[in-house]
Amino acid sequence: MKGAEMIIPPLFICPISLDLFRDPVTLCTGQTYDRSSIEKWLASGNLTCPVTMQKLHDPSIIPNHTLRHLIDQWLNSGTQNDPVYLKIVDCDFSIAAIKHNLESNESALENKLEILEIIHALADELPLQNSCLIQLDFFCLLLEAVFRNSEGLHFQENLRFVEKALICALKLLPFSDLGSLNILKEESKFAYFVLLFEKGNMAIKKSLCHLVEEIAKGLDTKELCIKLGKSANLLQEIIHLVHNNSEAAEAGIKAISAISLIESNHEKLVKEGAVEELVEHISKSKKHERSSAPIAVSIIEKLLTLECAKQAIINHPSGVNALVKLVFRVSDHEGSESAVNSLLIICFDSETAREEAISSGVLTQLLLLLQSQCSGRAKTKARMLLKLLRSKWNEDSKHAL
Repeated sequence: MKGAEMIIPPLFICPISLDLFRDPVTLCTGQTYDRSSIEKWLASGNLTCPVTMQKLHDPSIIPNHTLRHLIDQWLNSGTQNDPVYLKIVDCDFSIAAIKHNLESNESALENKLEILEIIHALADELPLQNSCLIQLDFFCLLLEAVFRNSEGLHFQENLRFVEKALICALKLLPFSDLGSLNILKEESKFAYFVLLFEKGNMAIKKSLCHLVEEIAKGLDTKELCIKLGKSANLLQEIIHLVHNNSEAAEAGIKAISAISLIESNHEKLVKEGAVEELVEHISKSKKHERSSAPIAVSIIEKLLTLECAKQAIINHPSGVNALVKLVFRVSDHEGSESAVNSLLIICFDSETAREEAISSGVLTQLLLLLQSQCSGRAKTKARMLLKLLRSKWNEDSKHAL
């Protein structure tokens, strides 16, 4: 395609030569020029930025690799006149304009919401198109915008922006660097993160729970996951989602599961009442329905390394019964192994737990599980529990005599 036939996006045009960038470089003022053009300008004795006319306190020039990559991608794509791509680099909706609108406290809320609609539409076509959103790290940009407490906006008004921005960020997340989430290590941003859990609507809370899941996945964000587990207020808010059995309950359980991946977080989870709420959730789940109960019991299994977690199960009126409930399910065997293993741990030292398990029908559940198509590991655990209950029953009977 000849240059004259191409519609060059304004972002790709050097402000001095008014031609397509060949070797874009950036000055200390943040303005980008073609290397040959700016070098001629500086060689002529000019000590200012051609666009802003600011005096250059540092005359060095830095290659703009990101812009160079975008231009090369655009030239090689064969879609130089593609309206979707041009939408993001068009003058009115250029990267710089979007960045400015998201970062500025002076931008009108409605303008910011319109910008988010554009980002949302463009993100829908990833990864086949609009990779500039990833190259320019819009994920990090959106996180900065969300967790920067916008003083110019009323908190409730800002929630409209936060809700949409988080949805956009989650769309970009699979293609982005999880390390960007480490901005939440900053105390002000972390405090706002917790505040959004406290004051946000259900959509916001569900999105935040998804972020918690992602934080737990990465090695680079392990320290942040530990920080999450140390925040009593945050854990209370997430556990409260499960307590209310709200539309965000499943997201809350997955967030708790993510936080529990770090062993040092276990004690705090138990202290803040995670075990009791997970038991309640399992008790309320219907046997024939696929639910988040298997995730809940797997969390309990992990927490049972702590004596306080064992006591929480034993002391809860429905604790042992909830575990028995998940030993065998007709619809699937998800959670069976965790339920059986949890009962093994609980029943080993507690006669009360053994009596409750038997009265709740654990023997029948175990026999049904052994006749099912469950995993070999689950069957092995089931046999171990049956053996334990039989031997302990004999011991308990002797003591009774």
